Amino acid sequence: MIKETNELIVCPGVYDGLSARTAIEVGFDSLYMTGAGTSASRLGMADLGLATLHDMRAQAEMICNLKPHGPPVIADMDTGYGGAMMVYRAVCEYVRAGVAGFHLEDQVLEKRCGHLKGKAVASREEWYIRIRAALQAKANLGSDIVLIARTDALQQLGYDECIARLKTARDLGCDVGLLEGFTSKEQARRCVKDLQGWPLLLNSVENGASPLITVSEARDMGFRLMIFSFASIAPAYQAIRATFQKLKDEGIIGTKGEITPRKIFEVCGLDDLAEIDMNSGGSSFKEGV
Repeated sequence: MIKETNELIVCPGVYDGLSARTAIEVGFDSLYMTGAGTSASRLGMADLGLATLHDMRAQAEMICNLKPHGPPVIADMDTGYGGAMMVYRAVCEYVRAGVAGFHLEDQVLEKRCGHLKGKAVASREEWYIRIRAALQAKANLGSDIVLIARTDALQQLGYDECIARLKTARDLGCDVGLLEGFTSKEQARRCVKDLQGWPLLLNSVENGASPLITVSEARDMGFRLMIFSFASIAPAYQAIRATFQKLKDEGIIGTKGEITPRKIFEVCGLDDLAEIDMNSGGSSFKEGV
């Protein structure tokens, strides 16, 4: 998609099977598996680097394989979960899981969400070691998985350091660049110019550290990919909390009539599963559902 079109690739952030299925139902051509959402939904914990390779790979594998030939999935890979050998293993696991692309960042191993304060980054060389290990995994597996170089150095070391790091990542062979946490629209626009000719990804987190940039604005700036990390988990929390509060206060949930149990199951592949059973000669759905 990056090589064959000039379109901005928009990826809503999904964090579990239902959010991914809903994005597919709406018709998105690509998805983003958020690490923050995975930490919250799978572990019930804040995005502080607590999700392991096992947690992230398992979640990614499930999302990537919900629908045959479905939308490609970009998955968060945090810091790569260790040194060079661990990064190598992580990339191999993501490739086998069916992940289409991943971003690998330069925070220290005790990382945190890119939109929290107090981030610390590793040295340039430590990050480049991670990148070289990832590139070796790609080459040895003969994989076209997209390697996105992500720097979180803006908060601690400034804009010029970010650009220097990303230029080296580009020269090493990374497919896409990501500067996390822009402080202004002008800075985002400048980044595209400073790295002209290299596909850049924009991470949109509404109410986060960066200003709100719309899809049309990102397209005009020249970004090639755009992910919305909190696109499902923030409104999900908002809706779930309001519903639980209504239940506590009024003793009812108040779900709209068209959202029946069957509707949820249909979003989650009920018809496909019934077809599989019937095509195999089964009779589980003979009387309907």
